[in-house]
Amino acid sequence: MAVREILQLGNPNLYRKSTEVDESGLDDIKIVIDDLHDTIMDFRGRYNFGRAIAAPQIGVFKRVIYMHIGTSIPIINPRLVEMSDEMIEVWDNCMSFPDLLVKVRRHARGKILYRDPDWNEQSLVLGGDLAELLQHEYDHLDGILATQRAIDGKSFALKSEIDKIDRSA
Repeated sequence: MAVREILQLGNPNLYRKSTEVDESGLDDIKIVIDDLHDTIMDFRGRYNFGRAIAAPQIGVFKRVIYMHIGTSIPIINPRLVEMSDEMIEVWDNCMSFPDLLVKVRRHARGKILYRDPDWNEQSLVLGGDLAELLQHEYDHLDGILATQRAIDGKSFALKSEIDKIDRSA
C-alpha cells in the first residue's frame, strides 16, 4: 500500500508500549501489514538488510510484526514462550538506527505463539538467528530498544567500523 517513515532512535514514540489487536480490527491491520511489507522492501533496497519490522516502528502502536525471510509472515499479538535458559551474544542491528550495531544477549531458543491475518492461531519454533530476530521485534512491541539491552558501555559500534569489531568477543 505505502512505504512509511521508520521512526528513528531518539523519537520518544519508540518507547511506547503497543496494544493488542482485536479481531474486529483485522481489516485495518491488513492495511498496516501491507505498509510494513512495502516499508521493509524499500528499506532493504537502501540499506541491504532487514528481515522483520514491528508496527510501532512506523508509528502504529499495535502488537504486529512483519517478517520476510524468503516468505512473508505477518505476526499478530505474539507471545514468546518456552524461552531457553541458554543465552547467545549477538551484534544487533535495527531499522530505527541503521548505522549502529549493539551487542546484546538473547535467548538461544524458544517459541512464539501468534495469530495470522485470518485470525488463526499459529506458532513458530525459534532458534539461532530467528530467535534473536523475533526477540528484537517483540521488544519493539513493548517499547524496548536494543540500545537498552546493550551488554555494557562498549557494546556499540558504527556499521562503518564492522571490519574492526572482534565478532568472537
